[in-house]
Amino acid sequence: MPDYQTLTLDLGARSYPIFIGEDLLSAAEHTLRPWLGNGKVVLVSNTTVAPLYLARWQACLEHWGIAHHHVILPDGEQYKDVQHLDQIYSALLAAHCDRKTTLLALGGGVIGDMTGFAAACYMRGIAFIQIPTTLLAQVDSSVGGKTGINHPLGKNMIGAFYQPRAVLAEISSLCTLPARELAAGLAEVIKYGLIDDVPFFDWLEQHMPALLARDGAALAEAVAWSCRNKARIVAADETESGVRALLNLGHTFGHAIEAGLGYGQWLHGEAVAAGMVMAATASHLAGWLSAPELQRIRRLIEAAGLPAEAPPLGAERYLQLMQVDKKNEGGRIRFVMLRGIGQAFLTDALPTAALNAVLR
Repeated sequence: MPDYQTLTLDLGARSYPIFIGEDLLSAAEHTLRPWLGNGKVVLVSNTTVAPLYLARWQACLEHWGIAHHHVILPDGEQYKDVQHLDQIYSALLAAHCDRKTTLLALGGGVIGDMTGFAAACYMRGIAFIQIPTTLLAQVDSSVGGKTGINHPLGKNMIGAFYQPRAVLAEISSLCTLPARELAAGLAEVIKYGLIDDVPFFDWLEQHMPALLARDGAALAEAVAWSCRNKARIVAADETESGVRALLNLGHTFGHAIEAGLGYGQWLHGEAVAAGMVMAATASHLAGWLSAPELQRIRRLIEAAGLPAEAPPLGAERYLQLMQVDKKNEGGRIRFVMLRGIGQAFLTDALPTAALNAVLR
């Protein structure tokens, strides 16, 4: 039996396993088959991932005698929209899929988010399973049940909380990731250390070279550590009414960068990395974060090959874009700030001078 770890996201009757290992396909009888049910399976992937991995999972389904279909979408954040979501619905209807159908999301965060949203809506809810193939998806978007699509006026503003049946994070798929995609995933990994896990942040400072070299053991440890952190937070606050909002560290700025440049110009993780530096800088200017800690944060992000400087969209444009954010309440922008590494907090009282200085 291949080695793999099993974590559990505890949501009572809707709890589900997160499998993490080098070759989960070899253990598919244990990691996939129990969660499929007896209906059809529809695999959703993209033009980059499908040529690499689709046939392997299809062969597995054929071995079990499970009827299956597939949908191949174009690759990129710019395709995470209602038009391409409709392609999934059209495929499900054309194949006469019923409520016993299970969707398999085979790809990165875009595929996972869109497949999950399609599952939440089709016939008012069918099962889906996440098979994330990027580091960012394995440590963040595949875990926790956030699904949705983008709108030209705001990222992820149309969606639903809808949990998968299982998550299969196969570490070997990270070997085919372009270096830029790997680095983008490391932004979300670093985020967990900054929020409330100082030992993890320290570990990342020591092991960043191994992660960039795609050392399997180091990557598996980083994915497991990240998923444990996210599972703990989501179990405490599934629908983001409290502590889960802290997972958006860097995202208020980062989503503004993505929307302001045009979806797909910067990868999500790149925008989040610059956004975390902006949040850390604003925290320092507000008197909450020390200069040495700000420098540690910047150094680690740069060591991961991520941008520490945000694009110059202009203060007015940043403010306009940040007004469209799910954390905002009563017209006030709420930011995730830092009192120190591992000490994130949510506030709508960021001093104007600190905010303006960062945006300039």
